[in-house]
Amino acid sequence: MTAPVERGPAGSATARPVPADAPADAPADAPAPASGDTGGAAAGRLGAGVWTALVVVYVVWGSTYLAIRIAVETMPSFLSAAARFLTAGLLLAGFVAVRHGRAGLRVDARQLGSAALVGLLLLTGGNGLVVLGETSVPSGLAALLVAAVPLWMVLLTAAGGERPGRAELTGVLLGLVGLAVLSAPAIGGSIAPAGVVAIICATLTWASGSYASKRIPMPGNVFASSAYQMLAGGLGNLLIGLARGEERGLRPGDVSTRSWLALAFLVVFGSLVAFTAYAWLLRSAPLTLVATYAYVNPVVAVLLGWLVLAEPLTGPTLLGGAVVVAGVCLVVSVSRGSGRKPAGKPAGKSVREPVREPDRG
Repeated sequence: MTAPVERGPAGSATARPVPADAPADAPADAPAPASGDTGGAAAGRLGAGVWTALVVVYVVWGSTYLAIRIAVETMPSFLSAAARFLTAGLLLAGFVAVRHGRAGLRVDARQLGSAALVGLLLLTGGNGLVVLGETSVPSGLAALLVAAVPLWMVLLTAAGGERPGRAELTGVLLGLVGLAVLSAPAIGGSIAPAGVVAIICATLTWASGSYASKRIPMPGNVFASSAYQMLAGGLGNLLIGLARGEERGLRPGDVSTRSWLALAFLVVFGSLVAFTAYAWLLRSAPLTLVATYAYVNPVVAVLLGWLVLAEPLTGPTLLGGAVVVAGVCLVVSVSRGSGRKPAGKPAGKSVREPVREPDRG
């Protein structure tokens, strides 16, 4: 994995940047842990910056499900996602250019391609499908379905050569049972099945993007990387929205004030603040620790959906959500406590990838 070191205008290496909301003493120069490291030990070495970024992702992303649900009341799904990420990407790119000059945005072709791929997986396939799903699925249920992301991460890391333990596999199976319970209303016809399927597909693409981001050469400046991901994801959403004909009959005057406010919240907090914090966490903290957001977000989302939109708390939702969260807790706690043993590597030994700086220019 590439160590996130930023290049200044003169080509000198500087510490990687931290999210704008992180405290000044955040450990920006802490090395990113290898995937084989013990999550608990790595977490113990991480400072206030990591925990601040985690809290931001916990709370802000938990509230974005409510904001998405409000935005799509009077906005088309993929075009609203496109507006969100293109606006946020341009603002973030402008911030990087002002702070670091043109050198801050300079990347090579491989890094640009990697950022675009991750942006398409996370923000077009992942977020775009969630937005589409929330046109027919309550925000709380959507968040509970998205909680399955760490389960897919276990399967992806297993496919990549790291053997999950029995407890992790048990957690995956438990989570899949919870997803089946959550999907029961769709099978019964009370919720549109297409919306549930779209959100489950979104969890697969989001997990794939998160997994890929730790294994391909990303831009060294985390803000520039986030900007390129947002712009690529926004363009992907725009093309899909146009292909679906979402622009037909769309008039800005027909969009409600609360939908505009929800979109503004998604741009500023959901994208500029929380997504940048998430992108930084993927480089600065163990993947299994970062994945804990998936069982905090649903709690926030379900409570907000119930309080603000009076979304019903049905039996299948509560039971299935509890089962999914229990499975995710088991997966993450085991991964953090003992680490995974890479296939073909001696047990009990942690293998760290060599630290590499991004290419110059």
